[in-house]
Formats: sequence, C-alpha cells, structure tokens
Amino acid sequence: MPRDILRLLSILLLSLTACIAIPAIAQETADAPPEAAAEEPPSPAEQVIEGAEERGRQAAISRPEVLSAAGAADAPLEPESDAALLTALANPSIPSDELALRTLPLTAAELSQLAQAWEGIAKGMTKAVVQEQMAINAREANGEEVPRERLTQLTEVRNDAFENLSTVVAALEAKGGDEAEVAGYRAYRAAIHVDETQRADWRTLLSQAANWATDEDGGVQLALRVAVIVGSLLGLLILARAVRGVARRALSRVPDLSKLLQAFIVMVIYWLTIAFGLMIVLSALGIDVTPLFALVGGASFIIAFAMQDTLGNLAAGLMIMINRPFDEGDYVTVAGTGGTVQSVSIVSTTVLTPDNQVIVIPNSKVWGDVITNVTASATRRVDLTFGIGYGDSIEKAQEVLEKVVAEHPLILDDPAPVVRVNALGASSVDFICRPWVNVEDYWTVYWDLTRQVKEAFDREGISIPFPQTDMHVHMAKPGALPFTEEATKTAPPEEGTPYHAREDRVTSFRRGDEGYDEDSDNT
Repeated sequence: MPRDILRLLSILLLSLTACIAIPAIAQETADAPPEAAAEEPPSPAEQVIEGAEERGRQAAISRPEVLSAAGAADAPLEPESDAALLTALANPSIPSDELALRTLPLTAAELSQLAQAWEGIAKGMTKAVVQEQMAINAREANGEEVPRERLTQLTEVRNDAFENLSTVVAALEAKGGDEAEVAGYRAYRAAIHVDETQRADWRTLLSQAANWATDEDGGVQLALRVAVIVGSLLGLLILARAVRGVARRALSRVPDLSKLLQAFIVMVIYWLTIAFGLMIVLSALGIDVTPLFALVGGASFIIAFAMQDTLGNLAAGLMIMINRPFDEGDYVTVAGTGGTVQSVSIVSTTVLTPDNQVIVIPNSKVWGDVITNVTASATRRVDLTFGIGYGDSIEKAQEVLEKVVAEHPLILDDPAPVVRVNALGASSVDFICRPWVNVEDYWTVYWDLTRQVKEAFDREGISIPFPQTDMHVHMAKPGALPFTEEATKTAPPEEGTPYHAREDRVTSFRRGDEGYDEDSDNT
C-alpha cells in the first residue's frame, strides 16, 4: 500500500514538472532566432567569377617573362580595392592625365558612380564661382574697382573639374553607359559655360582669356599641339617621300612589273604612310581617332553612290594596271585617239598625240574600247603598195623594188622582206612591199622607201599610173539644134490653125520659160 502511494506521487510530480517545463521551452524556442538555413555551395560559374579579378592580376604579374623584365618598381604594387580606387579618382586635385589612365579598368557601373561624384565636385566649385561673382557685383554697385584674379582662378579650377568630368563621361560612353545619362552630364556642363559667358562682362572675359593663353593646360598646350601637328606633317611628308623612293627602287627590280602598276603601288604606299602617320600623331596627342573610322564608314555609301562613274574609272584603271595592255611610253590607239601614253592615274589615262596635244581619257572608255598597242613588240612590219602601168615590165619593177629595199640600212634581214604582185587594179599593177624594221625606225623607213621607190622608178622609166578620165564630145549638125536660125525658118501658120497643130510651137523649155504650161490657157 505505501509503495503504491509513493508510485502515484512520483507520477504526479513528473506530470507537474512537464507541465511547467514545456511552456518555458516553447517560449524560449519562440524567442530564440531561427537557425540559419544551411547555405548551398556556390555554383561552378559563381566560383569562377568570384576572385577572378585577383586571379587575373596574379596571373599577369607571376609570368616568368614579367618577373624577369625590368620595370619601374622592384616588385608589382599591392592590389588596390575598388573603394580605394574610386576614392582616389574622385579627388579634386587629381591630374586629368592620371584620371584618364586610372579609369581604364573601371566598368560602366563604376564610371557612372564616378561621374556623379565629379558632377558634385564641379557643382561645388561652381557655387564658389557664383559667390565670388556676386561679391564683385555688390562691390561694383557701390562704385568700387574690384580685381578679378580670384574669380579667374576659381573659374580655371572649376573648368579643370569639368574637364575631368568630361573624361569620365567619355569613358562611360565608350563602355556602353546610358546615353541619356551621358547626355545629361554634357548638357549640364554646356549650360553652365554658355550661361556664364553670356552673363560675364568684358573685363572678366578678357582676364579669363589672358589667363587661358598663359596657362600650361590652355593656350600653351594648344600652341604646342599645333606645333607638333605641323612639325609632324612636315616630317611625315619627308618620311613618305623617302619611303616612296625606297619602294620605287625595290619595285624596279621586280621582273615583269609594268611601270603603270609600279607607279600605282608607289602612290598607295606614299598615302598610306601619311595616313598611318597622322593617326599615330593624333593618338599620341590624346585625340580619339575612332570616330574618324565611323565617319568614313558612314560616308562611304553616299560617296560611292555619288561617284559611280568615278568608281567605274577606278575599276577600269586597276584592270589596266593588272592586265597591262600598254605601258608608259607606248604608242596606242584608244577611244579613237592615237598617241603616246604619258601616265595612267586612278581614273584617267593621259595621251600625247604626235602634234603635241595632251588628251585625258577616262579609264572606263579606255578599257571598254578596242586598244591598239603599236609599240608593244620590238619589231614592226612596214606595209607599202606601189603601182606600175600595164605596159611596164613586172620583172624589172620587181628587181627595182628588191634592190631599194635591200640597200636600206634600217630594214631587218630576219624576217625577210616581202615584195610581190598583189592586185591588178583598174589602171595599175599593184606591188606590195613589206619589210620588217625596229619599232623606233618605222616611220623613217616608211618615208624613205616611199621617196626612194619613186626616184628609182623614174630612173628606170617605170611609170606610176594615176587616175585619168577621157571625155569624148560628139557635136550634132547645126540644123538639128533647137532654136537656131535654120531651125526657126518655117512657114508661117495659116490663120485659124490651132496652137497644138502649129509647127513653130514651143516643144521644150527655154531659159525664162520655167513657168510655161502647154495645157494651160496662159500664153
């Protein structure tokens, strides 16, 4: 019995303890912060991205060739955090060159924050300029003469801040920043400059202009840049000419290369040297040449459309230079014009005629027409025709022609000259005389043979017929002619005889009777 009572009391005590403990545990559990959920391990992409910047830096500075190379410092500088970099770049006293260099690694988002900081810096400096201007206006209103040196210096410092803002904004635009944001920064700067210029008096503007002209970052820098550009242009011209001379001498040693193609290649090398040199000089001066390429690309379509004929001439000129139908110094017949080729440019061919006329022919007409190159070969055949009378001896004329040809010193033995009877003409027996000569001796031989054959035929009594016309006139009897005295002696017509039956009626027109009509009533 006592044991049962003790057991019952133990059960009651345990139940009471549980009732008290459970609410307390529940309250503690509710008050306690929830346990943090188990963090998931980063994905492979996140593992690659995390720390990529530092890994890239370490990979660059740990290369053997980098470690063994001499540099400005014994060891690479310590890494710089993004916060420290942005703080340094937002320093109002940072030089613009350093700012432009150190903004290279920044992203578009970081550049946007930096642009906001520089806009705030420029805003604060503009407030200082406005306060100084107001102080000047107040004192001048009282009739005082106030110097403007402080205002000029404040404006220059503020303008430097705006230059740094422009540098950051340009970098933001180049890295794909928001166009509206970029336009807003530039509009803010332009509005302040325009408004200040409009409101400033002439003494303030004069003081600012004098200060800018003597400032190292203003007029002095501009003068130096202009001098560098002018000096660079002169140096580029000298360099381009030297390169052109070297290229011309090198191309002259290349076999089977026409003079026209040599001149074209030399010209291209000359202008490419100047173009690349100018880009290098402008880039060294800090001028961005990328917009120039965009401008050329955008205008190329318009230029090509407006210069269709010129581009056609250009293509024809390239075909002439590549296929080489003629070269400088050749005598050609092109586009109906014969002369010596003086030069071939990109769009035209210049020909000098025998009477010393300079004719410029578009290349499209040259390449699109028949081209006859008279001096392309080393030798040329002289084609002559001589006629003798039908009563002259053919054998004797043949001997005279062969003798005259054989005695001429400029006629070549190989190929042998050809002298043959070629045709039986209307009034002559025609011989062909075809000797071969060097190209430069063509006209000399042509003229010499023409004269010498005529003289030889005259000595040998061989006639050279020329066109003749025989006219035979047959005279009629005097009485058969109309309107003569004999023809008009007829008996007078009887009275009342009709006109058509009269013997003396007019049967043909005489001078002055053009309007006569036999069938009309007019007499």
